[in-house]
Amino acid sequence: MLDFSIITTAHFWQERALLVLSSLVVDLLVGDPARLPHPVVQIGKLISALERVLRRPQKSPLQQKAAGVVLAAVVPSVSAAVVGLLIWAAGLLHPAAAAALSVWLASTTVAARGLAQAGKKVYTELAKDDLEAARRSTGEIVGRDTHSLDRAGVVRATVETMAENIVDACVSPLFFIFLGGAPGAMLYRAINTLDSMVGYKNEKYLHFGWASARLDDLANWIPARLAGLLLTLAVALTGGQARAAWRIMRRDARKHLSPNSGWCEAGVAGALGVQLGGLNTYGGVESFRPYLGEALYPLHMNHIAKTCRLMFWTAALSALLLAGIAMAVGLCLG
Repeated sequence: MLDFSIITTAHFWQERALLVLSSLVVDLLVGDPARLPHPVVQIGKLISALERVLRRPQKSPLQQKAAGVVLAAVVPSVSAAVVGLLIWAAGLLHPAAAAALSVWLASTTVAARGLAQAGKKVYTELAKDDLEAARRSTGEIVGRDTHSLDRAGVVRATVETMAENIVDACVSPLFFIFLGGAPGAMLYRAINTLDSMVGYKNEKYLHFGWASARLDDLANWIPARLAGLLLTLAVALTGGQARAAWRIMRRDARKHLSPNSGWCEAGVAGALGVQLGGLNTYGGVESFRPYLGEALYPLHMNHIAKTCRLMFWTAALSALLLAGIAMAVGLCLG
């Protein structure tokens, strides 16, 4: 039987504060070593296996949605349960083993280092004036077609995905580490992976992926708005235009097609004095995204570096805030 009384102890919340901070630090220092198995890869395999069983295009839209609900319920539950069992088993060996495993598993759900490396790769190729390589690297991190993008288009695509992922790769994982430790973080990462694999509004996934997309929207709702506030603070602390970031965020965030992605994208647009959004192409089909921000300056590769810096600051502020809340709860209980 689970003992829920432990969450009312000061020690529990002190450990949770340390887990939040150490997870971000480990990600920044180590990232995702290629030689170690990554939990997200296993989550992706689970999703693919269940999709083959559950998705039946010949079924009615309602039946497809029902199958999608099953998928959206099973994958996060199994992911969190497996992590919980692994940590419990490690604890049978030694408490330190459980703590170390918790930190590593939680850190795999944070992707600040990987996001920065992806942005740096595009920046470096643009600095070398290798537009074709920059297009290919941008195509590795965005869903749109990149083969015909000009320099400004490459910069816009990179800045947009980095700004959007301030939530998905940084603030949301840390928020769920705060709420549920490593199992909670893996539950979030499973939800996010579901959305990235089946949460599309196309003919194939419109009904089957509906539950996964809505679950991702729900999971990111609070973190996205928290990220927007902390991004504004990050802009102020780095000497940027915090008022402009706040103004554009409040004005334009809701224009975005996603209920959550617009907060950091609009905030970054305001902070940099650039305009994001516009015409994109997906599989040869054009799609217009609402404009965010004002084109005070032309898009330049330096905006990638500035977005990366804001991402790091926002992630750090998020970890400090959540760890501080956990410590405050612990002190109150102590």
